[in-house]
Amino acid sequence: MLSVLKRPILSEKASKLGENACYTFEVSVSANKIQIRKAIEKQFGVNVVDVRTVHSKPRGKEQFTRKGRMSGSFAATKKAYIVLKPGQTIDIFDMGGE
Repeated sequence: MLSVLKRPILSEKASKLGENACYTFEVSVSANKIQIRKAIEKQFGVNVVDVRTVHSKPRGKEQFTRKGRMSGSFAATKKAYIVLKPGQTIDIFDMGGE
């Protein structure tokens, strides 16, 4: 289950969503909504109401240096928006020591 959740996303948008009991996590690209729900409920001991996922496609990047043009790519990622029951919260900074 721990391989499903990679890390919490701590951005300005995610912190605004956190005020409404909606939390954002980066998850494994191959994980589905049922696996994400079970992993959150097991790790944090909360009741999940809704799970929404977003895929980001891999994209290229280029950098011009003195030795010429260097090219590479960003990996594909997947984010999950988790909505909890009213009154429940997740302490994002404590990801559990499992």
